[in-house]
Amino acid sequence: MKKYLANIITSLRIIGSIALLFFSFPSYPFYIIYFFCGFSDMIDGTLARKLNAVSSLGSKLDTVADIVFMAVCVVKILPMINLSIWLWIWIAFIAIIKVMNIIWGFAYKKKFVSLHTVLNKITGLLLFLLPLTLKFIEPTYSFATVCTIATFAAIQESYYTTKANDK
Repeated sequence: MKKYLANIITSLRIIGSIALLFFSFPSYPFYIIYFFCGFSDMIDGTLARKLNAVSSLGSKLDTVADIVFMAVCVVKILPMINLSIWLWIWIAFIAIIKVMNIIWGFAYKKKFVSLHTVLNKITGLLLFLLPLTLKFIEPTYSFATVCTIATFAAIQESYYTTKANDK
């Protein structure tokens, strides 16, 4: 059972992410599930390493859970925020780079490549905290800050993916 614990927690994040679709943002039930999903994202990999249960399946499952959580948050949270068009364009630009990184990695490595760089982890943390700042910080400033770091993370990921393929 111990060797599956991390994957069970990751699977619960997928279920929790889908459950977010049934609660309004912002609401207490939404935030409770949101925090659970964020906490599970922090502990699943750590737990897998501690229990010596790191696996290819677990890594892929974690990436799927991250994508589902992010997609649900985009669907539930972004429509509630009034952003300037230039921010929407910037967000789309980052998404295009990320998709290109995935395509590039798949085309040259023949497998799904998801790099867990420090900048990607920082971006993930800031994205997680972003909805919590909406009542205290003007969204233009908080989104621009996150977009800046996310842009550097996406470009760094492009560099590492390309560099890995040059070998």
